[in-house]
Amino acid sequence: MFVNASDIGKGQAIRHNGAICLVLDTLHRTPGNLRAFVQMTLRNLKTGKSFVERFGSQDKVELLSLVRRRCEYSYREGNSFVFMDPETYETFSVPEEMVGKAKDFLKENQPVDLLFADDTLAAIELPQSVVLKVVEAPEGLKGDSATNVMKPAILETGLCIQVPLFIKEGELVKVSTTDGKYLSRA
Repeated sequence: MFVNASDIGKGQAIRHNGAICLVLDTLHRTPGNLRAFVQMTLRNLKTGKSFVERFGSQDKVELLSLVRRRCEYSYREGNSFVFMDPETYETFSVPEEMVGKAKDFLKENQPVDLLFADDTLAAIELPQSVVLKVVEAPEGLKGDSATNVMKPAILETGLCIQVPLFIKEGELVKVSTTDGKYLSRA
């Protein structure tokens, strides 16, 4: 299906120069007396490389439908992460470059959404927050009772975040997947 470039938004998939690309960001511009254009940040799903492309606002772009599949993270194998569809038991091996920062929030059997465009994996969508176990956290210093005093803590995935002084090793904490910040005890 072909649509105007101005109708494309973040998170959609398009075919550009024969390759399937995920739209990471769009910026609509109408500079002075010039014609309007749309500047898109795209990620080529085959190569994993991101680039910026400029389209006229009336240019036709092929929009691809995205299919969302609920899967579970199973395990890590070398430089790949393996996900499984719990209904069909089909597995998907995803290279580390494609997983990106999501690896800091993945633990075994955790549900995630995989987005596919033309049977090609386009993106991994995590829930808004995840519950992770604190594996290393130094003791708070005596007398450090000022409000909002934080200390570093290492979570089971290897992610290091700032947590309040009262959090100890072995506790479960809720962490935001958008910015990696501590939200609460779990």
